[in-house]
Amino acid sequence: MAACVGSGDAQDSILEPLCFPEQSTDGPSLHGPSSELLVCLFCSESVLLQQKDFLLKHLLLEHKMVIADVKLIADLPKYMLYWKGRFLEQPVTDFCSVIKTNSTGPVEKQEDYFLLCDVLPEDRVLREKLQQKRLEEVLEQQQKERDDNSFHRLCMFCSEEFSGNRSTLLNHMAREHSFSIGLPDNIVYCTEFLDALQRKLDNLQCLYCEKTFRDKTTLKDHMRKKAHRRINASNREYDRFYVINYLELGKTWEEVQSEDDRELVDDEDDDWSDWQAHPVSAVCLFCDHQSDTMDQIYTHMKEGHGFDLLMLRTELGLRFYQQVKLVNFIRRQIHQSRCYGCQEKFESRADALRHIMAEGHVMKLPDASAWDQPQYYFPTYENDALLCTLSDSDNDQSEEASHGEDVPVIAEDMSDLRALKQSSVLNQLLKNRSSCS
Repeated sequence: MAACVGSGDAQDSILEPLCFPEQSTDGPSLHGPSSELLVCLFCSESVLLQQKDFLLKHLLLEHKMVIADVKLIADLPKYMLYWKGRFLEQPVTDFCSVIKTNSTGPVEKQEDYFLLCDVLPEDRVLREKLQQKRLEEVLEQQQKERDDNSFHRLCMFCSEEFSGNRSTLLNHMAREHSFSIGLPDNIVYCTEFLDALQRKLDNLQCLYCEKTFRDKTTLKDHMRKKAHRRINASNREYDRFYVINYLELGKTWEEVQSEDDRELVDDEDDDWSDWQAHPVSAVCLFCDHQSDTMDQIYTHMKEGHGFDLLMLRTELGLRFYQQVKLVNFIRRQIHQSRCYGCQEKFESRADALRHIMAEGHVMKLPDASAWDQPQYYFPTYENDALLCTLSDSDNDQSEEASHGEDVPVIAEDMSDLRALKQSSVLNQLLKNRSSCS
């Protein structure tokens, strides 16, 4: 993700990385279509994006230029065009670190090489802007695919025909053929993804070990007996099809899936008696007031601003993730100087807050369709401690009712599994679906 910056123009960017004032990577190559051209920074040489290694070698040998962390640049063609223009305006030494080779040898054998990297503030800002732009494009594409009901395709394994939403096919393959590429809402460019997998099967290639077999029957038996009903996690071809690769720059979907506590050692002799947690400091929804306890911040918002989150939670029966989305929605609207109740826009945040108080819109929420949206799973402020304190509206009652009774515990939101599948954007929401059903 980009560094934490403010927003002067209050654009409606759900994933804008904000931070509250008190708080101040090696990854996948996620470039666009391979038909794009890469231009040399110093001459007329150009190649297709898929031949970027050739151009990087050209830059090194012909112009003694090295670009650091190329695979972390979200849009390499735009990056190259930007610096080509800047190098026409000013000398390359104004931007690049100079590395002298053979510095202890004779002067005639010494050479200067130039390193272009994000240590330069201008380069870092450029990389972050390109990453943010790519993220916005991917999320827009993902939303289109979630809403698209014109999807039509045959199953790769049984040739059953599916029409409507892409999730019907993906869920079918996972349920009937034990082949899962992930939750539909975690995937982007789904049609291209399925096309790539279909090409491998048409070429009689195992999707996991990628060995080639003599006929379709042999391939099918191999994948079944070897439990190779999955994709090869080491194949970087699949990186661009998982949204996580765009959300966390420098971390791949493979690393996220394999994260566990293997590095933690369970030592029974460890003494944790002197461990102390840092107090949580939550910030009010309407002002800069902070409190170290949740009771204090809830009391402050109720008495100081007339906003009773606990009452809303009870009256509306808000589940945990609905509360998360509501808090993020209100944070975003106020940040954009807009009344969340009537959607009126103001010149400043202070004007919006005065309007909210004067017009009695503090407890006036818009229709749930305005805020109960998947994009509000993402925190408006990435260090928002208020989100860590939310709980289910009927948590206490359910615990009391189930005490001593043989009542199965159902995971949150599983009562509406269809709706959750259509709206979820987080891997963890359905991770334990099988064990909870």
